Amino acid sequence: MPIGFFKTHTVTTTEFEPEAVFESSGTTQTINSKHLVKDTSLYKESFIKAFNLFYGIPSDWCIIALLPSYIERENSSLVMMADQLMQQSGHPQSGFYLNEYEKLQAVLTQLEKQEQKTLLIGVTFALLDFAEKFPIPWNHTTIMETGGMKGRRVEMTRAQVHEILCRSFTKSTIHSEYGMTELLSQGYSKGAGIFNTPPWMKILIREEDDPFAVYCAGDKPVVSGAINVIDLANIYSCSFIATEDAGKLYADESFEVMGRLDNTDIRGCSLMAL
Repeated sequence: MPIGFFKTHTVTTTEFEPEAVFESSGTTQTINSKHLVKDTSLYKESFIKAFNLFYGIPSDWCIIALLPSYIERENSSLVMMADQLMQQSGHPQSGFYLNEYEKLQAVLTQLEKQEQKTLLIGVTFALLDFAEKFPIPWNHTTIMETGGMKGRRVEMTRAQVHEILCRSFTKSTIHSEYGMTELLSQGYSKGAGIFNTPPWMKILIREEDDPFAVYCAGDKPVVSGAINVIDLANIYSCSFIATEDAGKLYADESFEVMGRLDNTDIRGCSLMAL
């Protein structure tokens, strides 16, 4: 199903009163997607199990979210995920930050001295702003970008963003999260922009000019085209989504996100444009 249907239709299986309605941030010129969620506990189970799979238990981490413009919104799936992971973390310094870069720098410095394993998850433009103000090595902090310029900066490729962040924070790799309002599962990259998914989420590639020409991992050594996602956590909406992202799929089921397809909206939490 084309992902754009979430902007124009109510996408559900069975009839229900939604427990939550996740809404994409978008811009003033775009129509936002709406994802009606029957049971948020299913979403929480999905992202917590995925986090455990890729990063271990949240209680081992201090989790800090740099998400200005997102935490002010009531219907952000990213904010719900970060909030629940912070609760699972239980660390007293876990929390949300707006534009409080000096406070964030002070907290991270304290955590570094304690050699506390820390995850800083942030929207791209805010991480770049923070990197400009405080280009300091973070040895015990994992930096994870979620994409998104929201018109705050000139759009860049992921590689360009990661190069800046690696240089500013003296990191060898920057992590990434691949998720969206229309899905209840996420893929993660631990470096080089190469993503992997949990077992209940699968990536396929379709030819941009032929939506019925779909390739699985292993059909070719590398397949390039538009990204399709199977997300089995989406049991009450649609588990088979044709996104507007361009990507590459490798034989081992890892994948890259190359940017947006031509003539599609730049989403508020989108990955960088080509």
